[in-house]
Parts: sequence; C-alpha cells; structure tokens
Amino acid sequence: MNYIASSGLLFKDGKKRIDYILVYRKSNIQFDKRNTFEKNLRAEGLMLEKEPAVANADIMFIKIHIPWDTLCKYAERLNIRMPFRKRSYYTDPRSKSTGSMHNYFRRLKKWMSQNPMVLDKSAFPDLEESDCYTGPFSRARIHHFIINNKDTFFSNATRSRIVYHMLQHTKYENGISKVGICKLINNGSYIAAFPPHEGAYKSSQPIKTHGPQNNRHLLYERWARWGMWYKHQPLDLIRLYFGEKIGLYFAWLGWYTGMLIPAALVGLCVFFYGIFTMNASQVSKEICKATEVFMCPLCEKNCSLQRLNESCIYAKVTYLFDNGGTVFFAIFMAIWATVFLEFWKRRRSTLTYTWDLIEWEEEEETLRPQFEAKYYKMERVNPISGKPEPHQPSSDKVSRLLVSISGIFFMISLVITAVFAVVVYRLVVMEQFASFKWNFIKQHWQFATSAAAVCINFVIIMVLNLAYEKIAYLLTNLGKSIFLHSLLEEQFIRAYQLIVGLCTLVFLISTLVI
Repeated sequence: MNYIASSGLLFKDGKKRIDYILVYRKSNIQFDKRNTFEKNLRAEGLMLEKEPAVANADIMFIKIHIPWDTLCKYAERLNIRMPFRKRSYYTDPRSKSTGSMHNYFRRLKKWMSQNPMVLDKSAFPDLEESDCYTGPFSRARIHHFIINNKDTFFSNATRSRIVYHMLQHTKYENGISKVGICKLINNGSYIAAFPPHEGAYKSSQPIKTHGPQNNRHLLYERWARWGMWYKHQPLDLIRLYFGEKIGLYFAWLGWYTGMLIPAALVGLCVFFYGIFTMNASQVSKEICKATEVFMCPLCEKNCSLQRLNESCIYAKVTYLFDNGGTVFFAIFMAIWATVFLEFWKRRRSTLTYTWDLIEWEEEEETLRPQFEAKYYKMERVNPISGKPEPHQPSSDKVSRLLVSISGIFFMISLVITAVFAVVVYRLVVMEQFASFKWNFIKQHWQFATSAAAVCINFVIIMVLNLAYEKIAYLLTNLGKSIFLHSLLEEQFIRAYQLIVGLCTLVFLISTLVI
C-alpha cells in the first residue's frame, strides 16, 4: 500500500485505491448524461473523485473506488470463487513404492532446480490462493473464507472485473437501452475507461538486490522480456494479475508454441531432405538434362520454341516443397494435430483443477445489460436455472439469424469468386509474361507469374480480413440479442473468427495448388 500511495494510485486522502478510471473532455456538451451516469454509480455504492489532467486542461479524470461492502455484494451476485480452505494432500505411509518414488521425485526436483528453463520460485510471491479450495463468495458465510487482508483479498483483476460489470449495467438516461459505459464512449460522452496498473513496470534499482516493486514489475522482469523467451511462464502470477481468462489464454499460447517445436524440426528435416536429394531426383534427370527437347511457344507473338531444360531451376525449387518427404510430413502433421489437441485437453484439465475452475464458466454467466434493457418487459423462467429472465420473441431472433447467415454465405462466395479470379489472372498473365519485351521477365516467366499471383492473393487476403473484421463486429452487434449470456456471445465471435480463418486457408491452399 505504501508503494501504491507513492505511485499515485490512491485517492487524495491516501487511503482509497483507484480501481477504474473514466476520462472525458470538459468541452463535451453531453454533461447531462455524465452527471446522471455518475449519480447512478454513486447510488450503486461506488466512490468517485475527479482530478484534472496536468498536460491538458480540457481533460478530466474520474477515479473510481469500490468499497469493501460493495465488493462483497457484487462478488456474491456474480458468483466469484474465492479461497476458503487450504488443500490437504494424503499419502499412504504403508505403500511399498513410497521410498523409491520419494527418491525419484527428489532427484527430479534437484534436476529441475538446475534447469535453465525453470523460473526462480524465490523471486515470486507466495501465491496461497493457488493452493486453496475455492467456492462462490457468500456474505452469509464470509467467516469461512481466508481473509488475511481486506485490501488484498480480492485481486486487482477481480476488483476491475466487478467495477466494469457495474459500469456496463448502469443507466445514463431514462430509456430502455440507455445503459452501459460502452455506449457513452461511442457517443463521445467519455473518451476512455480503463483499469490502472499497479505501477511502473521498470525500476532504476535491480530486482535481484531490491526485489520487485509490484507484480507488474515482476512480470516484466521474469516474463514479458525477450531475455526470458526460454523460461517457463509464471501462469499463477499471470492469473493473479490479469484474471483467469488471460491466464488460460497464455497457458494455451505457451503450450501451442512448445508443441510447434517438434513440428518445426520435422519440417526442417523434410526441407533439407529435398535439398540433399534435389540433384539425384527424377525431376533433375528428366528436365534439367533434356537439352534436345523443345516445347511449344506460349504465345502467338514474340514467342519462340523453348528448351525443356530452361525450366530446370523452377522445377528444383518446386521439388523442395513437393518431394517424397512431404508425404511423411503431411501424415506427421495430421497425427500432430490430434496429439496437440488431446494433450492440451489434459493440460487444461490440470490447470482447471489446480485453479479450481471446474464449472467456472457456468457460474459466472450473467445477462448482458443491452439484452436485459431491451427485453425486460418480456420474461419467462429459464428451464435450466429456474430463474426468470428476459425473453426475446422468436420472430426477432429468426430475422437476425437470417441476416447473419446470409452475410456468412456472401463472404464465403466472395472468397470463392476471388480464388477463381486469381486462376484466370494467372492464365492470362502467363502468356503476357512469356511475350514480354524485357528479356529477364521473358526468361523467368514462371517465377513472375507465381510472384504476381502471390502478391495479389496477399492484397486480397489483407483487404478481406479488414472487411470481414468490421462485418463480423457488425453482425455480432446485430446478433447480440440472440444470445442470452456472454459465453454464447464469445462462441458467436469464435465462429466468425473460424470463418475468417477458413477463408484465409482457402486462399493459401489455392496459392499452393495453382
């Protein structure tokens, strides 16, 4: 708390910590919406304090602090899991293999301490909550939870998440859908809304002698630097600082990167196999040595007969990526994809059990404020949870689904059209390059045609990627009211990302095939 006070992360009284920050311009005329919004935030239990910017007199910051009582109320409402008892591990002393297993793990632990890839655990804080059982927070059973310090019981990620939930569900006008900080940012009432970091990520004093100033500084020194690329990730600290979702994401990213190493090694072996067998291959014997074999002209004007061995270099380059080893590599990658998925499921289950996240997504589902504000008059009992919730009419749902599905089919048809357009382009340009007046292009028309087609494919992919991203956000906002929970909205976004990935894959496959 002393460091937080010295970093300016507290209110002016030096006691209340800043959990969220809103930014707006004084010259903005929509002050009525801001006043109503801030008044409703105070009514919900948040504490606000304004402070003008030093560099720009037109900028105003609103510091938000969530008190302990409000934290407990919304933690219970959101079913946030908190530690309540340390785990106890049972070992059977009568087991005959205990001694040998103990020696084996002792030797393994000794080797792991010397492994340069393993992080130095002495530099990290004692993450007690990672070794505790957790349960949904309840104010009625608050004495069961491990509360050593009220200021640190809820992590910064949890505090920010609760405040953001309140910002999303607070009204700024007396309207049906006039709710949420996102709409206020879109209409210009606020410039930005963000949670602050714990402090600076750099320090003039070395971490080895003076220790880390905060968790952000520790994450930078032991994780988010190029010099730490070979180290294991501190997933427990990432989870503590950023939350469970970000922790699981980096766990997946690290696992995916590690699993790419054997695939990359096999790919390099196949590539070098093509280099070493290039001259002895059947392609080199039949094409490169065919000095007396002539091919028909590629065009009617300015084209002459071509020797077959003139395409020797092109055939050798093609052989590097299309040889007998690529068949083995294709089989290996098919097996690798299955192994990667199954081993990641095992790794994810381990993290889920260690972090006590079983049934975590189901417990944290909440109604989206826009959906709740639009359909609050029509309620029905959810057959799964047994609680009343807003209901969307089937006609509205079907109309939005039809618009989304038609947009998806339009995007897929656009990709197929672009692929065929590139094929036609190659057929037309091939003849033009073969009759080109520049002798260099005329001699290497194969490379010129392929390079031009690849560049066009690249431009089309980038342009369609930007267009698809905007269309995906547009259709997601259109279809937001189709889904009741944030988890389903994420699945909707993942579906669009999958479509964009499939479109990109179609382009890549077409480039290789063509």
